[in-house]
Order: sequence, then structure tokens, then C-alpha cells
Amino acid sequence: MRRLSSVVLCALVAACEPDHNVIRTAVVWMDWPSQVVASQDFQVRLVVYRPCALIQAFNPDPRADASAVTFAPYFLGDANGMRCVTLQSVDALVAPSNLDTTGLAPGLTGDAARTYEMRGTTGLYDAWVERTFGDVAVYAQVPPPTAPVRNAGGRIQMQVDTLGCVRIRPGGLYGPGAAIVLENQADTAGLSGAFVRGYIHYPAAPVCGESKVFHLVTRE
Repeated sequence: MRRLSSVVLCALVAACEPDHNVIRTAVVWMDWPSQVVASQDFQVRLVVYRPCALIQAFNPDPRADASAVTFAPYFLGDANGMRCVTLQSVDALVAPSNLDTTGLAPGLTGDAARTYEMRGTTGLYDAWVERTFGDVAVYAQVPPPTAPVRNAGGRIQMQVDTLGCVRIRPGGLYGPGAAIVLENQADTAGLSGAFVRGYIHYPAAPVCGESKVFHLVTRE
């Protein structure tokens, strides 16, 4: 699955005329390292709603404060139509699905071990809210390894294969590899379309033949 970095996309914007529309968008899903080192930037996977128009660039717009990292992403579109971006150069942005990309979270302070919330802008049009997708543990030095590999959260769809194995995938993603096996195979009531929080890890024994799974913690 192709992921586009904001660095590459912003380079495209530099070649354009300065007349752009800012199109705010919602975070559908994010996953990130469960533990990070203080003051070091870290990469966050973001799945965001794609606007129903051709666009020129994407900015995840991360910011951090004393309690949280927040992504408030937006697209840039040309008010007078697309003039400087070819479909070949941004084909992942015009495919009929949400955008699967990455954002760089700024380094967080932490003289002692502590946690920050991971938040993303959700909603539509003018009803934007900042929603908590989970948290990240910050250590002054390299943290000790633990079982969870990546914390994760967002709006998901559920799918069941012919063998009865349940998988989840971020809303609006349909390509190969978009889905991940659910570790809690019996805990699926009301899961499709829900907003979930949990973590991605490698259990002691495979689930449905897969070594990497999503462990569900909460759903809304």
C-alpha cells in the first residue's frame, strides 16, 4: 500500500501558484509506537478522509502541548482548478479510497516516564472535534521492550472470511493488506463501524494463521 509523505506532497505545492483552498479533513485511523524517547520525533500512520475533489497536497498538521499530540490534517486544492499536478505524480491521492499516509509527531518532553494522549480531528464540515485515539508512553531514555508494538485507534469496518476469522480494517481502505486479524475473535458485537482503541502486537501463538494482530481494548 502506497503511503505519501507530507514532505513530498509539500514539494508539489511549491511548484504551484499560491492560490489554494484549504480543505480540512478528518482522521479515520492512526497507529504509532507505544513507547518513544523524549525529544525525538516519531512517525504516526494516518488514514484520513479524502475530499471529493482533486487536490494538490496534504499536510498532517501535527502539534504538541503539555498533555497531547494532535493531528489536524488538511488538503490544499487549487481554487481555479488543477493546473500543476499530474495524476501520475499523485495517483494515490485520486484513488477511490481514503488516504493512507504518515505524519511526523514532534518530540515530547519527559524527564521521567509519562504518557501523552494521541488526538486527531474528526467530524465533518464545521463540526470539528479533537478525539483521543489512545496514548503514547514517553521515556527520558530508550524504554524497555514490552509486548505491544503499536497503539492504534479509529473508525473501522469488520470482515469475516470463509473460515470465520474476523479482521478489521480502517474505514475507507480496501487494498491488499488493509485488514488485520482481530485477536479478540469472540468479541465482535457491534464492531463494524465502531470507533475502537487497542494495540497491534505479535502474540505468543498465531491467530487465524497470522502472527500480527489487533487487540481490542475499547469500542464506541
